[in-house]
Amino acid sequence: MKVEVNPKLKQVRPGKIISIVIAVLLVVIIGGNAFTSVEYGHVGLYKTFGKLNNNMLSPGIHFKIPFIQTVIQVNTQVTKAETDTSASSKDLQPVSTHVAVNYSVNKDSAYNLMNNIGGNFDGVIINPAIQEIVKEVTAKYPAEDLITRRDLVAGEISELLTKRLGRYDLVVNDINIVNFKFSDAFNQSIEAKQVAQQQALKAENDLRRVEIEAKQKIAQAQAEAESLRLKKQEVTPELVQLKQIEVQEKALEKWNGVLPSVTGGATPFVDVQSLTQK
Repeated sequence: MKVEVNPKLKQVRPGKIISIVIAVLLVVIIGGNAFTSVEYGHVGLYKTFGKLNNNMLSPGIHFKIPFIQTVIQVNTQVTKAETDTSASSKDLQPVSTHVAVNYSVNKDSAYNLMNNIGGNFDGVIINPAIQEIVKEVTAKYPAEDLITRRDLVAGEISELLTKRLGRYDLVVNDINIVNFKFSDAFNQSIEAKQVAQQQALKAENDLRRVEIEAKQKIAQAQAEAESLRLKKQEVTPELVQLKQIEVQEKALEKWNGVLPSVTGGATPFVDVQSLTQK
């Protein structure tokens, strides 16, 4: 069976097919480069032939001129910068400070930041500013105060850093002094001081306890003396006589009627006559 080929297909040259394929590929490539997307938490800036455009792009898909324009994305989310700083305290103690700073880019001023500083603004602006300000603040405080007044130190660093980075449209959200590191000799002296303070506190508490116990004993003795004094005031001649009569009456109740034998002229222990005359 003989298959007939369409005469029109015979007229299509291989070179023309290649041109069509190339044209299609160019359309696909150009179309693919005509759009770009800006991620969430970022803003975009057009860059045309190396020149930055101040037209800010919000998150989403945007058109750009293929092969001519690119879009730079600037992160506006909160970002953390950590820095280690070595300095000296007011009393010339060496101290190493590890600081963590949370900052963000003011999206309305992203163009100024990228146009004046560039994408490496953390290494150009942020880290040097942290280093300088931490050294400046730690030099104002004795080493012990850096430990006991950490919140105050962090607040002062945050205030100065906020002013410094604000010049470049950077916002300081938070600052944390992660750690202070001192020399071994200083750490030993702090430990010895704490031990001495604890011993002094214990001695003071023991002294207070002894004083309280002594006062309690004095108060108890005074109370007993006052009670004895009151009892003595209650003892009158009439009360003594009454008590004697009560004793004699109890003895008489137990008497069997026989007088005890006595010698040497001693009188009986009970005055019978006085009792019978009642």
